[in-house]
Amino acid sequence: MADLDIDLDDLRDRWCAALLAVREDPCRPDPYPYADHLLARWSEPQRRYHTVGHLAAVLDRVDTLQEYAGNADLVRLAAWFHDAVYLPERSTNEERSARLAEKALPEAGLTPQDTDEVARLVRLTKTHAAEDDDTNGVVLCDADLAVLASAPEAYAAYAAAVREEYSFVPDAAFREGRADVLRHLLGLPRLFRTPYGQREWEDAARHNVSAELERLTD
Repeated sequence: MADLDIDLDDLRDRWCAALLAVREDPCRPDPYPYADHLLARWSEPQRRYHTVGHLAAVLDRVDTLQEYAGNADLVRLAAWFHDAVYLPERSTNEERSARLAEKALPEAGLTPQDTDEVARLVRLTKTHAAEDDDTNGVVLCDADLAVLASAPEAYAAYAAAVREEYSFVPDAAFREGRADVLRHLLGLPRLFRTPYGQREWEDAARHNVSAELERLTD
């Protein structure tokens, strides 16, 4: 999803709807400054794939998968935070994003229990290794990985954007590292754990990942 096509006001409203659905006191504080702060993070110049377009796409997929979640609104909040801190050269982005959630969400009115759940989900996106009975986790992980099942042109744009984010890495090193990631994905018994994801995305994702791996190692 191209960032130019994203309605930022709609995203702000979606943040507010998710937050108001789960927080204790609907009257405090104003939720919109939190949305604006997060959108500013998602719009940082170092991002090429992990942009507001990715955020909107993940939120759309959570909507598609919401019937499988224990609490879809907590999953939506986790989607907002899951790449809120993103520096391609660092490996601590998920942890730092989770800590941001742990700081911001109590201020925004969430209970400690719900804050902990959002932070747990954010940390889960480092491995995408959700257990089958982790209903919130499988929805977030499937939503985040659904880009792998894109149509060929969209998948090529995704792969190119990832390469741009790692432009500081020499080509040979990038190809080797990316190939390792793709082999790991193909080695998983399932990429998707929701029934919808397995039915609608699994085959296309494996085809795309296999084709990219072949291009990288040809």
